[in-house]
Amino acid sequence: MIKAEAKIRVRYGETDQMGYAYYGIYAQYYEVGRVEAMRLLGFSYKEVEARGILMPVIDFSINYLKPAYYDDEITVVTYLREKPKGIRIPFHYECYNSAGELLNTGKVTLVCLDKSTSKLCQMPEWFSKAFEPFFPENG
Repeated sequence: MIKAEAKIRVRYGETDQMGYAYYGIYAQYYEVGRVEAMRLLGFSYKEVEARGILMPVIDFSINYLKPAYYDDEITVVTYLREKPKGIRIPFHYECYNSAGELLNTGKVTLVCLDKSTSKLCQMPEWFSKAFEPFFPENG
C-alpha cells in the first residue's frame, strides 16, 4: 500500500458564503495528495508526462461528512490500496481537520493515455515496476 499525506490551509477564496471550504475545491486538494503519492514512486507527474503518458481523471466521487472552514489546516491522506493493473489507477482519500476529525472520503480514478496518440494505453513497464516495492505480494 502507498500512503501519502499533505497539509493544506484553507484560503479565504476557497470558501463559500457559509464560510465552508467550497465543495469543488476538494478536487484540487486531492490533486495535491496525488502528486505527493506519485513522488513516493520516485517520479513526478511532469516526468511521467515527459515520458509520454498522460493521466486524465475518469471518475471522481466524494462523501462529505463535516465542513472545513477558512484558515483550517487540512490533512489530505492519499492511498493506493492495490497495485494498479491495466490502464486504471485508483486513488483513495481521507481529509482530516487539525482536531483529527474526518471531513470527507473520496476516490479518484485516472487512466493512462498515450500522449502521442491521445488513446488509452496499458501502464508502461517502467511505471508499473515503480509500484512493486509497495506491493511485494502482488509482484
